[in-house]
Amino acid sequence: METGDHEPLPALSPLDWGHSLNILVASRHGMWRYRYLNGKIVTRSVVGLIAIFAVAVMVLPAVGGVTSTVSSQVTLPAMAPANHIIAPATTCNGIVTSSSGNWGGYAVQSCLKSPSKDVVTKVVGSWVEPAVKCTKTSLSGFWVGIDGYTSTSVEQTGTAAGCTGTSPYYYAWYEMYPASPVTISKMKVTPGDTLTASVTYNSAKKFVLAIKDVTTGVSFSIAKALASAARSSAEWIVEVPGSALADFGTVTFSGCSATISGVTGPIQTSTSTWEAADLSIGTSTTHQETTGSLNSAGNGFTATWLAL
Repeated sequence: METGDHEPLPALSPLDWGHSLNILVASRHGMWRYRYLNGKIVTRSVVGLIAIFAVAVMVLPAVGGVTSTVSSQVTLPAMAPANHIIAPATTCNGIVTSSSGNWGGYAVQSCLKSPSKDVVTKVVGSWVEPAVKCTKTSLSGFWVGIDGYTSTSVEQTGTAAGCTGTSPYYYAWYEMYPASPVTISKMKVTPGDTLTASVTYNSAKKFVLAIKDVTTGVSFSIAKALASAARSSAEWIVEVPGSALADFGTVTFSGCSATISGVTGPIQTSTSTWEAADLSIGTSTTHQETTGSLNSAGNGFTATWLAL
């Protein structure tokens, strides 16, 4: 376990001393259990390579001025870049169909074969939070973002719908991957809520991650810097952060647009100056999710759950 690979360990109050405490800590490689005795770590053990876990209470460190405390079911796996199987690109405008290990939806770049960097400045999209059917522990994420399709960072915000066993839960979050995701505690997401999200790269060289629950009127935004960001792609994504994709039925993205090299437009039309990838989660023969065709305006689509 490398330094910086996990959330910082919780600081213990002197009131905790004299007690033996077990604390779960998430990392990119799974879960670790730390046992404290008299305020010191005495053992550390691997719990397992899991993306979803249940604890009584987990307090996350403050990030960008936001401190999130999530009770009962806690789910904060990283929404990581996709493991793509990309069809060879022969043109720099049009739609290429491919599969991904964890992403479904659409991604756009100036050209999938040789994308330009430092050109994407905005992505916008809306969706209605679906209700999940819970038969086992699983998770689905819905988001818009910049980067990650062929780069190693993702600047993104969205919602999640998950199951701990047969119990569903929902929340909003943002992430500057590879940094850990952060829950947005002020926003209580409910199935049927309409969400609108955007990521904008501004003149101060910061990414403004914004999300609004149109149904409740609650909104959130935060500005974060990431000097290494490629700004080479924009995405509208359904994601399986772990191995099991929660049964969301269908989810429809609408009002989707991107700004690339100063030009703003929908995901793809006959006049688009960029190329789009139509992604489905799985392999070329077995899928957990399938992504439908774009609507007539080129700015929306429906993703359908297929299997855990």
